[in-house]
Amino acid sequence: MEALLLLIALVAIFGVAVYPAMRRRRLRQSLGQGGAGPLRAVDPSAGYGFVPADELDVRLPGPDRELVEALEETQRTQDYQPVARLLAFTGDEYELRWQRVQSLAGAAAMELASSRAHTGEAGGKAAGAEGPPDAGAAGVSFSKDRPTALPDARWLREWRAQQPRDHGGAQVYAQFLVFQALADANSSAYRIILEEAREVARDAAKLAPTDPTPYITELFIARHLGYREADFESLWATVRRLAPTHMGAHLAALPYWSAKAVGSKQQADDFARTAAAHAPEGTLLPALPLFAAYDHLPEVNMVRGLYRSEEISKAVEAAEYAVDQVEDDHPVRPHVLHLLVWFLVRAERYGEAMEALAAVDGHVGAVPWVDEGDPAAAYAAYRALAVAGWEATGGARASH
Repeated sequence: MEALLLLIALVAIFGVAVYPAMRRRRLRQSLGQGGAGPLRAVDPSAGYGFVPADELDVRLPGPDRELVEALEETQRTQDYQPVARLLAFTGDEYELRWQRVQSLAGAAAMELASSRAHTGEAGGKAAGAEGPPDAGAAGVSFSKDRPTALPDARWLREWRAQQPRDHGGAQVYAQFLVFQALADANSSAYRIILEEAREVARDAAKLAPTDPTPYITELFIARHLGYREADFESLWATVRRLAPTHMGAHLAALPYWSAKAVGSKQQADDFARTAAAHAPEGTLLPALPLFAAYDHLPEVNMVRGLYRSEEISKAVEAAEYAVDQVEDDHPVRPHVLHLLVWFLVRAERYGEAMEALAAVDGHVGAVPWVDEGDPAAAYAAYRALAVAGWEATGGARASH
């Protein structure tokens, strides 16, 4: 449960992306057969100024000191005020607000899961036992009678109870319920929890009608409840009206059109390319086709040149263009940079990979690293391959 919720929390605005273990193994094997050699446990940080592998931060895709400080204070004291103030001060910075709502909800879910595992709750499972706690129990409100040997996210319950008109608390709680439902999609309470999440999200929307955040949460819910296309399009029209260039919203909507949901590779590509084609200057939307490409990579890659194909090359170049058009502190920019690193290393474009690494190094809470069991190790392996490829192809070698 804790491992799954960690992945859910870390994949913040992209949603839950669960890929088969066989595919991950084959991708690692195919990468090991490339020009950079096998995956190695090499940490090149000393020579290139990179953060050591054991110090990489898996909580977020990029730095957000204010969020970390507020969340740590809330978790230490179980007082919701620090994170409530943080969201209030975030105001209408909607890309940043969305990412912070995701992170706070994921942190609450992990905190509760850890507490339940420790106390042996949720169906009598002992601490450390395999398998998730009972999702039916996970979906209900927090119990005041729960033992508190460990922090149990009581702060979120109290936030909702004491400040029912605070749309920030409602937004976090709605996303928390989504995480709780997705933690065990086979539970009989799965749909019930998602429907409750939808009601809370709609309440949050009424409290702040111009804020797209709760509607973006409903985009996740729509995918998992199997909304009809007409209903999804209506919801998407609302999001577009409120925040037409919101990259996080587009990343949340994209999976609905994928072959894993109601659509197909063609529909996902069309959605991504249309958004990119109509994107105004200074947005990240031109990077959307790269995420669509990643979501539909073949399970078995028999074509060595796939990552140098015209389709992938165009998507990579558009993503590079997008990250150059936005401010360095754009909250979603690190997500694009992380995915660029992955594609650039596979395409053996090591010089560009090194540039992307220099911009994003230090935090690894993003796709594609969270698709692996150990995000920091996966990132560090690709970083090592980038350094090895850079040096092998004539790049200036760092002084070790």
